[in-house]
Amino acid sequence: MQYSLIPFVSSFALTVIVLPLFIGFMRMHHEGQQIRDEGPKWHEKKSGTPTMGGVVFNLASIISAIWVGFWQHNFNKSIWILIIAFFGYGLIGFLDDGLKLFYKRNLGLRAWQKLLGQIIIAAVIILVAFSDHFNTGIYVPFFGIVTSVVLFCLFILFWLVGFSNAVNLSDGLDGLATGLSIIAYGTYAYMAYRQDNWAVVIFTMAVIGGLVGFLIFNHKPAKIFMGDAGSLALGGGLAAVSILLHHPWSLLLIGIVFVCETASVILQVISFQTTGKRIFKMTPIHHHFEMLGWSEWKVDIVFWIVGLIGSIIYLVIWG
Repeated sequence: MQYSLIPFVSSFALTVIVLPLFIGFMRMHHEGQQIRDEGPKWHEKKSGTPTMGGVVFNLASIISAIWVGFWQHNFNKSIWILIIAFFGYGLIGFLDDGLKLFYKRNLGLRAWQKLLGQIIIAAVIILVAFSDHFNTGIYVPFFGIVTSVVLFCLFILFWLVGFSNAVNLSDGLDGLATGLSIIAYGTYAYMAYRQDNWAVVIFTMAVIGGLVGFLIFNHKPAKIFMGDAGSLALGGGLAAVSILLHHPWSLLLIGIVFVCETASVILQVISFQTTGKRIFKMTPIHHHFEMLGWSEWKVDIVFWIVGLIGSIIYLVIWG
């Protein structure tokens, strides 16, 4: 158990050492976030804040997971799958962020380009899982365990793409997605420990270390944003972890805030296109509460508490 703190410390140290240098580099080259016009007007003051900070904790987490995994002789296919998910989705986000900065606009990759990249990464993960004879049984409510290669592939594809985008939607306030991800990855680290799945423990603890180090610079007022390079990686990583622990449905409760953020966007679009009316003042739903007069800190804390309660409920009932 004591060794599980090593990837945390390693990733935390790398992040807090490199991130100030990265922030300085971005400021020196005047590379900052372009705030979307349709967002809350008070967010305009954030325009120009350095972004793509997710690159730092992404690499810090991967480096730490690799060297600790080799050192503890736990570098197996599970870590490979997690690294592919984390790095792959982070790379898509990096390209998206890079285009936004290069063209000085709030549009990076086109939706179909981003989706295609996410599908390709999911396909690679599926191939690696099959090479390791991964159990393709999936629990389907009311039907029990269903063993189907086709269903397994479709589910992994949907889960990885869906949750990588869900975390991405939640990354709209200083520190919000970072805090939620710390809670979610912490919950899975505990579940992996209970299963004696040390490969997943090493990876999740490395990610938590990187996120804690990142939160020092990302809490309000944020000195840097994680960008899609961070949020897409975190979502893909969470989906992969839940699948590797054979508890994929747990993410619906452990990641309850991510689910609600995504649902708010879907409901808003359906309502507006069918009735011409909006359910929320603005989506994702964290902006709705901002429009009601909540401060960013209040939204962050309330949403973090909801995420923590969701994780506790899951662990108490099913964990």
